[in-house]
Amino acid sequence: MAIEVTADCRVVVRAPQRCPEAEIGRFVASREGWIEEKLALQRRRLERYPPPDEGEAAALRERARREIPPRVEKYAGIMGLSYAGITITGARRRFGSCSSKGRLCFSYLLMRYPGEAIDYVVVHELAHLVYMDHGPRFYALVASVLSDYRERAKLLK
Repeated sequence: MAIEVTADCRVVVRAPQRCPEAEIGRFVASREGWIEEKLALQRRRLERYPPPDEGEAAALRERARREIPPRVEKYAGIMGLSYAGITITGARRRFGSCSSKGRLCFSYLLMRYPGEAIDYVVVHELAHLVYMDHGPRFYALVASVLSDYRERAKLLK
């Protein structure tokens, strides 16, 4: 069984189809403290970063298209890397991703954060062109470009 608290503060419980309701109820009750903690966290996130309306989303998307490619170019040059292309998405669960084919994706929601955080995500995704995991060598590469990457990553939390 599993419990998920979604970004829009819904509690989703997954259980095997034939699992007795009483067992599911006990499982949920045993995780009540965790559920309340995660709901409070999601509510705080929603207060701080409510979903953008259509106008704000369009403005953020345009700003991302304007600002992210030069940042990628800058850091790709510093790191001596090349990439296949950049896509700006509306992803809500992750700020960036890197495909095995070298394509970089960035969420326009990243534009709500300070430039230091944006640069961290750019460097993080570029580092995935070399290491497709989050191992020590990956973070050593990130640190070689942004020695304060841990502080920058905290800006995204």
